[in-house]
Amino acid sequence: MRILIIGAGAVGGYYGARLAAAGRDVTFLVRERRAAQLRSIGLQIISPHGDLSLTPKLLLASELKASQEHFDLIILSTKAYSLDAAIEDFAPAVGPQTMILPLLNGMKHLDLLIARFGEGPVLGGSTTIVADVDPEGRIRQMELLQTVSFGERDRTVTPRIQAVAATLANAGFDDKLCDDILAVMWQKWVMLASMGSITCLMRGSIGAVAAAPGGSETAHRIIAECASIAAANGYPQKPAFLESVNERLTKLGSPLTASMYRDLHKGAPVEADHILGDLIARGTAHGVVTPLLQATYAQLSVYSNSLTVPA
Repeated sequence: MRILIIGAGAVGGYYGARLAAAGRDVTFLVRERRAAQLRSIGLQIISPHGDLSLTPKLLLASELKASQEHFDLIILSTKAYSLDAAIEDFAPAVGPQTMILPLLNGMKHLDLLIARFGEGPVLGGSTTIVADVDPEGRIRQMELLQTVSFGERDRTVTPRIQAVAATLANAGFDDKLCDDILAVMWQKWVMLASMGSITCLMRGSIGAVAAAPGGSETAHRIIAECASIAAANGYPQKPAFLESVNERLTKLGSPLTASMYRDLHKGAPVEADHILGDLIARGTAHGVVTPLLQATYAQLSVYSNSLTVPA
């Protein structure tokens, strides 16, 4: 199976490197600046699971457009605010049998991909990993978590999804073929939106929020708002999961922060529209009132409007 990884950032770069090291046929579609960096230092992974350095196969958008080369599997893990540009870049790689495995947060990206490529190519996918690209261009994995979950959106087990499972198996990370991938995606969305809202609204780590007067109570209400939206959309969260989330996101001394919070502090663009804006809209459509999520989204929108987002 020929695999095209869109970008070589923290998520795509990490999983692509592991797949390449495991002998899979992997190519990275990258911008010129990242390509120059990778040609200079290679693709470097610093990880508690073992460091890795390799010379990746690279492809520029202009080269792909000229070749019209099709791939079997496209793994998409760009930030949501870069999705439109990414779609334009990799569109020539989508052939009649191509599968697109998106590992973005939320659900809005599915609508955008289906609108462009139709229902057929688009799989469901989710990942759990904590990683970042350091100033030298190396990918640093900060925690042991490294799971890719995937499946057909209609809950069927098809020969093609079994082929994807075989390709991702034994590649140096955890892989999971799910019978209801949309439920997995909603569960992650509840967790991510809760953590992002808690840390961004109150401007601190989970531990710092928990230590503040009213911090834990506010966190519990944010989690409840997120869970209410999921339930209204047909994906009620299991009590054990919600208990775990409430415990994890109100833990005293926890240094945990959301990637959106880290981006905010770096002065970088944030995924507020996809993680919070779309979630709030799906709640509003069902009459779910979410004042804390709306306050967070308004605050992050003010921040986003002050930035010049790179193309």
